[in-house]
Amino acid sequence: MKTKTDYEFAYWTKRKSIEGMLKNGHYEHFYTTHFDLKKNYYNNKKILDIGCGPRGSLEWAEMADQRIGIDPLADAYLKIGAVHHGMQYIAGRSEDMPFSKNYFDVVCSFNSLDHVDDLEKTIHEIFRIIKPGGLLLLLTDVNHKPTHCEPISFSFDIVKKFMPPLTLLKLNHYEKKAGGMYESILANIAYDHHDKTDRYGILSAKFMRNGEN
Repeated sequence: MKTKTDYEFAYWTKRKSIEGMLKNGHYEHFYTTHFDLKKNYYNNKKILDIGCGPRGSLEWAEMADQRIGIDPLADAYLKIGAVHHGMQYIAGRSEDMPFSKNYFDVVCSFNSLDHVDDLEKTIHEIFRIIKPGGLLLLLTDVNHKPTHCEPISFSFDIVKKFMPPLTLLKLNHYEKKAGGMYESILANIAYDHHDKTDRYGILSAKFMRNGEN
């Protein structure tokens, strides 16, 4: 029987066969302009991308002190091209991340929160590893039926699970259209909450870790 990671890796090997070299040029916009951050905000910062995939999501962030991606399939990604990236890949689960308390200045989860095995443990791990004053940048699908790769489904109300100890700084809801998450956000079509059709939406949220240790 195929596991979730089998389905995940099959997806990426298919993308690799279609694209050749997996592209990553779109990520800089979403780490910066989309969340009202300048590129130099990341100077000497420690950045973590949870469920990073193999594209090299942090390749643009050469100014950072550390740029780390954690993913259960990280070792496999190295075999399909990630070995050539400047960021560091660590094989691990979001429910038990091998980092000390208050370690990261910025933690990101782009299109990965609904892929985790245990949502509550993942959220508490995020709380643990963000420095006071640090940021969580979240992009996630919502309102979808569970799939092999996305076994967890939740609504736009997921933001409430992060508060406190995080403070919500920016929030947007988008319709998900053909072409995927990033293309849908760039299309900037606000989610119509009056339309009760059962369909995907996209949540974009920027949080700050409150000041206590």
